[in-house]
Amino acid sequence: MSKKHVVKLDEEQIAELREIFRTFDRNNDGSLTQLELSSLLRSLGLKPSADQLEVFIQRADTNNNGLVEFSEFVALVAPELLPAKSPYTDEQLRQLFRMFDRDGNGFITAAELAHSMAKLGHALTAEELTGMIKEADTDGDGMINYQEFCHAITSAAFDNSWP
Repeated sequence: MSKKHVVKLDEEQIAELREIFRTFDRNNDGSLTQLELSSLLRSLGLKPSADQLEVFIQRADTNNNGLVEFSEFVALVAPELLPAKSPYTDEQLRQLFRMFDRDGNGFITAAELAHSMAKLGHALTAEELTGMIKEADTDGDGMINYQEFCHAITSAAFDNSWP
């Protein structure tokens, strides 16, 4: 018997989605046309065919008006963003985080990341290190906390998930 987890997106994720949605809602009418949705998906590195796009809109368009409203967009992409979809268990992520967080203070610094990656046989250049920290560090404090770490690891696992 499998347990179903009902997980809600956090406010930060919803705000991020709203910003993405608004960027592609060219006429600011609160909905995306097929063309606007196609542009949005391409900006995320996805290249849906016309058929895939049609299926995508049919799945999303719950009120059958041919457009994708924000709530429909959120409902469609939420499953991809929820931790429940992570290929890693929470315990696996915690163990991995502890491996990188050498001093156990709850943050991974650039030095800790560099040391851990070198130990794993992946020595990083200063540029790579800075890029990794920047990408994962969503609050801009120069360190990676557990939530940022989980998001970065989970996102990396789904980078190539489009068929």
